Amino acid sequence: MNINVIKRAKEVLEIEAQAVRLLKGRLGKGFIKAVEMVSKSKGRVVVSGMGKTGIIAQKFSATLASTGTPSLFLHTAEAIHGDLGKVTSEDVVIILSNSGSTAEMKQLLPILKKIGAPIISLTGNLKSVLAKYSDVVLDVSVKKEACPLGLAPTASTTATLAMADALAVCLLERKGFKEKDFAFFHPGGALGRRLLLNVQDIMRQGQANAIVREDKLVAEVLLAITRARTGSAIIVDKNGKLKGIFTDGDLRRHLASDKYLTNRPVKEVMTKNPTVVKKDMLAAEAMRILQARKIDEVPVVDKFNHPIGLLDVQDLLKAGLI
Repeated sequence: MNINVIKRAKEVLEIEAQAVRLLKGRLGKGFIKAVEMVSKSKGRVVVSGMGKTGIIAQKFSATLASTGTPSLFLHTAEAIHGDLGKVTSEDVVIILSNSGSTAEMKQLLPILKKIGAPIISLTGNLKSVLAKYSDVVLDVSVKKEACPLGLAPTASTTATLAMADALAVCLLERKGFKEKDFAFFHPGGALGRRLLLNVQDIMRQGQANAIVREDKLVAEVLLAITRARTGSAIIVDKNGKLKGIFTDGDLRRHLASDKYLTNRPVKEVMTKNPTVVKKDMLAAEAMRILQARKIDEVPVVDKFNHPIGLLDVQDLLKAGLI
């Protein structure tokens, strides 16, 4: 029995995966027009649907709203009972409906045309009333539902969700939506709080940040690192300006070939002109810099190139950014 259950589950996943794969071949001028239509709109995106597809429509509207595209959900049935007053000519209406020919749809569409809002449809029926009234039609039809009876929306809702997500992501990128913008719309959640962290919120300062003059011996630098309980020391000149950084990596690279390493001035073996960040930079951006450069520590400097802190990968880990 368990083998049959697993077999059937795999079949369902394959049917739904195939439904999504087929969407790739249908992307073209219509999809581009839909993205441009929404991105140029002066109003909101009104997403409408009902039944199981209505649930997908609600999720789509929520995704748009949280990624910088003002949106609201309009239940198709409720729309023809007064809620159409929410729609203006400056809005773009996106309707999700597999059949595209429900009784509610036939009542709704002529009124939307009178309002003057352009209509984008995600439908599985290109000959439907919805398709005929739409300015842009995105084909989300499927060969078959995963439901053995062909009744419960399964593959069709998956395909609709995937196409909606593709639209949302393209709009996100078209708008230049960044992590800081996402955090702005999610201030109450843990993710939002993490994304709103600046470097200065988590950088190491004072006794936890080893700053040593460039003429000091490596032995003295190692003591400073030990006292600060960090993995590196920031190296400065006599005026306190950043000259380099001395890390565990520098120590390992030189130690094997230089038995007198600890008696050498640190300026001879430090990493010169290291990557730096500013205190008001988002911690998430600093994390990307560390990952791209494959480094574990980065000095934090002011506008005069004076070190004011140290950001360690462990600090990002504690903040929940990794």
